[in-house]
Amino acid sequence: MSNKNSPSELDRLVENIVTAMESEDSKIYTKEVISEFRDPANVGPMDDADGSGVADGLCMDSMHMWVKIDGEKVSQCTFYTDGCGATIACGSRLTKLVTGRTIEDAMAISPEDLTTSLGGLPENHIHCASLSVIAFRNAVRDAKCRTGQTRRRGLEAAQVQM
Repeated sequence: MSNKNSPSELDRLVENIVTAMESEDSKIYTKEVISEFRDPANVGPMDDADGSGVADGLCMDSMHMWVKIDGEKVSQCTFYTDGCGATIACGSRLTKLVTGRTIEDAMAISPEDLTTSLGGLPENHIHCASLSVIAFRNAVRDAKCRTGQTRRRGLEAAQVQM
């Protein structure tokens, strides 16, 4: 007879798989990256966004970001990606870094700053930080265009692609 408090064979199998995955992830990614991609913040479209931006990566990942601007500050930022765990981590962390900052300070965040805040990324995932930053900058540019703070002119207002 089975005890209701004892784990089933399926529960033990799932636990073993999760343990193996965590072990493999920790060989590749920092704890910060793992934390962000396992429990990402600010995921999903923002219905009342002031601007949105997209960036497409060479690896076929895409990042979409939405921003809400309050005066000269980024009051809210959300994201969605169809990318890998590193891309999810970058999107999540960037939304946290930019929220509450002035537009000028937020726009100054570089892919290197983002990578550093995550404790580093594997060489083959460095581009994930650029993808996030470009999508964010495109969202802010879009918000500025919508509010009339800048005019769309040629390449200056074009969505930047990787």
